[in-house]
Amino acid sequence: MSLVDNLRFNPAPRAVLAQQFRWEVPALYNIADATVKKAAQRTPGRIGLVEPQLGRQTTFAELHTLSSRLANVLQAHGLQPGDRVGLLMGQSLELALAHLAVYKTGAITLPLSVLFGEDALLYRLEHSGARLLIADRGTLQALNTNLPAEIGVIYQDQVLDLLQAAQPSFETHPTQAEDPAILIYTSGTTGKPKGVLLPHRTIIGHLPGFRLFCNFPGEEARYWSAADWAWIGGLLNVLLCAWAHGYTVVAYRTRRFDPEEALHLLHDQGVTHTFLFPTALKLLRQLGRVKAPPALQSIHSGGEPLGAELLAWVQENLGLPVNEFYGQTEANLLVGNSYTTDPIRPGSMGLPYPGHRVEIIDEAGQPLPPGEVGEIALRTPDPVAFLGYWNNPQATQQKYVGPYLKTGDLGSKDEAGYLWFKARADDLIKAAGYRISPFEVEEALLHHPAVAMVAVVGMPDAERGQRVVAHVKLCEGQSGSPALTQALQEEVRRRVGHHAYPREIHFVDELPLTTTGKIQRFKLRG
Repeated sequence: MSLVDNLRFNPAPRAVLAQQFRWEVPALYNIADATVKKAAQRTPGRIGLVEPQLGRQTTFAELHTLSSRLANVLQAHGLQPGDRVGLLMGQSLELALAHLAVYKTGAITLPLSVLFGEDALLYRLEHSGARLLIADRGTLQALNTNLPAEIGVIYQDQVLDLLQAAQPSFETHPTQAEDPAILIYTSGTTGKPKGVLLPHRTIIGHLPGFRLFCNFPGEEARYWSAADWAWIGGLLNVLLCAWAHGYTVVAYRTRRFDPEEALHLLHDQGVTHTFLFPTALKLLRQLGRVKAPPALQSIHSGGEPLGAELLAWVQENLGLPVNEFYGQTEANLLVGNSYTTDPIRPGSMGLPYPGHRVEIIDEAGQPLPPGEVGEIALRTPDPVAFLGYWNNPQATQQKYVGPYLKTGDLGSKDEAGYLWFKARADDLIKAAGYRISPFEVEEALLHHPAVAMVAVVGMPDAERGQRVVAHVKLCEGQSGSPALTQALQEEVRRRVGHHAYPREIHFVDELPLTTTGKIQRFKLRG
């Protein structure tokens, strides 16, 4: 079974798909041609992008022509293959066209979040050596940032006007599948962000997981991502993978996730498939009972484990099980659930997607037997694997042991091949000789009805090495008290064990999150 020739392979048990599957990576490959150009040839009149806030719809034929015009504009600005282009915009036609145009020229996109502050933006622009920035005017001006003189700026509100005089056709630069296409900086849960360089072939590596976590969509589908396109979850898991299948994508501009607004969008736009990051699902749960969107066919989530209580709420209120998936910017969509092919084991990350060889390894890089805890790793070569960290060969080298790309996450594999997440290697708490997963403690605390969100970290302790400390955000109308502290500690003792209960509980108004909704535990550790 060749992925390139047959994107729409049919549902079958994962073991069968794994046996039938083989990668086929062409020597010449370009993301823009493999997504919108192909869709424009097959279904030119189909809507590729919907912007409900503007009442605007754009067909695949229009996306292809407009992005070719923009590629000509960028080339006229002196853009060369390999140059980095910063993209600072929310979900929009202009952002979509910018991605496609940059890929067509052979340059490299540098996705940037509109939530970045001045320091975060400048760090990425300077570290990457960006040559051009295409930006939302209001976002950039609000930062009052003095950009390096060598960076040219095109404002989002200029893009469509610039296309008027540009030629409608463009000869895509003959990129190799191995050539760099995207430079995404990690969200920095453990320190300074590193630039992750992804090749054009990365889209091929994403497609099996996309096919499965969406429950094998039919000929037409309608996607929306709560995650912005500045991150791998929104950009590759949804936008580009959907376009590789010729599916419609809904673009919605918002600076912060609003659960009521999101629920209305799912209903109003007839969204069939959605990626909701864990924090989004937790915020939706705070609405209480909600009406399930009638068109919805799949919900997928990843970034951190969801926990049994949240999974149960989603199924009861949104009408579907969540297909959780696992991956990271360096190697995404490796493992996940698809209840159409295999039963979901609550708490598990699922099974490896077809084509990906995922193992639990020890420090020497040797695979471990079922049940033993080690580091989750991807055996390479694999088309989804990154090229390396930008200008950081030492960090790239440290990411590998032999043929294995290490994730930095600890987990185990059961006899049936399901993977189970334990903790980030650097988040694992080692207290009095015990190895404690912060996720297990967090899941136990979330069972208490007063708890909305929680983050657990290990803090230095003279006697125990580390002690378990919980930072708890309470539900609206709840307040912290000694009695509640004791109740929460007892919840962990009962569900996880006496060794794991938090010695300290701090009630907080907010938790430090990345712009993708991941908890920044290193900030809580100080």
